[in-house]
Amino acid sequence: MLDPKIFHRKLDSLLSKIGQEKSGKDFLFSIVDELERTFGQDLHIGNGRIYEERENEFVLISSNKNHPEKIPVDSNAIQVLLKSKTYIFDNPELTIDKTVGQNGEYRIPAAITVKSKDQRWIFIFDLMSGWIREEIELCLNAVRTVLSYRLTSEAVKNEMEQAAQIQQSLLPLNAPEFEGLTVAGRSIPAEMVGGDLYDYFNFDDEVFGVCIGDASGHGLPAALLARDVVTGLRMGLEKHLKMVYTFKKLNNVIYRSVYSTSFISLFYAEIEKNGNILYVNAGHPAPLLYDGKEFIELDSTGLIFGALPEINIQRGHAFMKPGSLLVLFSDGITERKNGNKNDFDVSGLKKIIQEHFDKTPDQLLDIVFDTLYVYGGGRNWDDDATLIIIRKEK
Repeated sequence: MLDPKIFHRKLDSLLSKIGQEKSGKDFLFSIVDELERTFGQDLHIGNGRIYEERENEFVLISSNKNHPEKIPVDSNAIQVLLKSKTYIFDNPELTIDKTVGQNGEYRIPAAITVKSKDQRWIFIFDLMSGWIREEIELCLNAVRTVLSYRLTSEAVKNEMEQAAQIQQSLLPLNAPEFEGLTVAGRSIPAEMVGGDLYDYFNFDDEVFGVCIGDASGHGLPAALLARDVVTGLRMGLEKHLKMVYTFKKLNNVIYRSVYSTSFISLFYAEIEKNGNILYVNAGHPAPLLYDGKEFIELDSTGLIFGALPEINIQRGHAFMKPGSLLVLFSDGITERKNGNKNDFDVSGLKKIIQEHFDKTPDQLLDIVFDTLYVYGGGRNWDDDATLIIIRKEK
């Protein structure tokens, strides 16, 4: 029997390589090779080969052709293996590979199942004389568990990366050009994908539209809800179309298309060239309008989206003086916490705006995010953080 300390040290090294090895078309084969290099002599295990499930059979994908090329899924050996996940075929009446041991040398097959999110494989090894059941089962069970976890996690990660790419494609790449306005915006998700959204609507030379929203929760469900809202706004908003009607209709669509526990806060404004602002605020943190002297908060004019099939939402009005700033933000900005669990709060955001009122929107955007990063002790964001700053030029 292998010394337990040596066994565990080698096993730990093998499992670490499974978690760190670069994935690719030869990844599974490299794991088989690594297992044999690490434990071949000590555990009397070798001749590893891999079968991949295709429809109703497992097909040999290793280069070793001295073994059955196909094994039916409904065979007794496969069914026993699938149930046990790790199995040593030491019963002569049941074997997964009848070619093993035919040359007179003592050998028996041992096998494990390995799976990703949507694919399944079988690894088969030969056990030579001197193998010990406890060591073989411990080794193969550990490899099976860690390898399956790695493959499944990688598949999910790839899907999340795709979702993140889709979400990023829906967010504005650059601030639009609109005569008389300077615009800057940024969104940082707390996870790979987030539930914050923002968008711009450049109808013509007279009216500029902007929206910001925050879906409940984090991760993929929130991102999907945010995507649906962005798509709905782009399809529904047109110049001269009544925004209250559009938002009531969108709310009903969101309510019917998601779980009743999902909802989203949303602010939308149309800024006319003369400085008039028409807006609706469905439960979103009130944007700040600052002219260098006083703040005006564009408070809610209705309930959050998706909570009820029908909402009562009103239109609000404000005026943007030349030189003033309009600051839109999600609660990830104001609820950023320091080491004492105190929120940065709206007051903290107002202070930055007052102190750096003369900065450009791009510069002010950097100052806010840099300040929040330090305020939070350099930690990752606990919530999605989105900020849009618009200045009306003099």
